[in-house]
This record gives sequence, C-alpha cells and structure tokens, in this order.
Amino acid sequence: MTEFKDEKTTVQEMKDLIFQFAKDRDWIHYHTPKNLSMALTVEAGELMEHFMWLNDKEVDELKNTEKINDVRDELADIVTYALEIANVMNIDLAESIQKKYKKNCLKYPEEECQKVFEKK
Repeated sequence: MTEFKDEKTTVQEMKDLIFQFAKDRDWIHYHTPKNLSMALTVEAGELMEHFMWLNDKEVDELKNTEKINDVRDELADIVTYALEIANVMNIDLAESIQKKYKKNCLKYPEEECQKVFEKK
C-alpha cells in the first residue's frame, strides 16, 4: 500500500481507499447516508471522551503521551466516515470545502470578526 501523507495525498485517493475497503467487505449496502452520519457522530463522541474534563494544559500535555494514538485513531474514523458519505452522495469534497469557505468569508468578514466568537 502506498504511504499516505497530507502534503502529497489527494482527497480522491483517500475516498478511493475507503470505498475499496467497504466494497471488498461487501459493506456498500450498509453505507447509507443515514448510517454513515450516525457512525460519524458516534466517532465524534468517542473523540470528545479523550478531552472530557481536561483543562487546556492537560490537553496540551496529552499530545506528548501514548494517548495521542487514540486521538489519532478517532479522528481517522471521523474523517473516514465523512469521506464515505462524500462517496455515496457523489460530493466533491474539495469543491464543497472551497464553496463553504467562500460563504464563511462573506458571513464572517475578517475585519468584523477579530476575537469575536459568536455565531451569526
């Protein structure tokens, strides 16, 4: 298997890998948007568990412990489910992220939003 690294791996390569994994196991029929979105939410909850009750200093320290591997795994699960939702919904993620970025730039102009954390 090719080694994936953020700086050189495309979104499409990751989507293809995730799709092939599900296809090889005959899981495609289970991969409905509803099921995948529910699984993504479960994984997000599992990620949050690693930070529950920790203060900022403790979270920062967690980066230098073995627990970072658990955080890495949960984050990978979340992104995997997001990629598979994009697969089954035929969504171009790069295009979607760019469009959402542009919407957010209009909704939250830089000059009006410095150190402001309220949702509009």
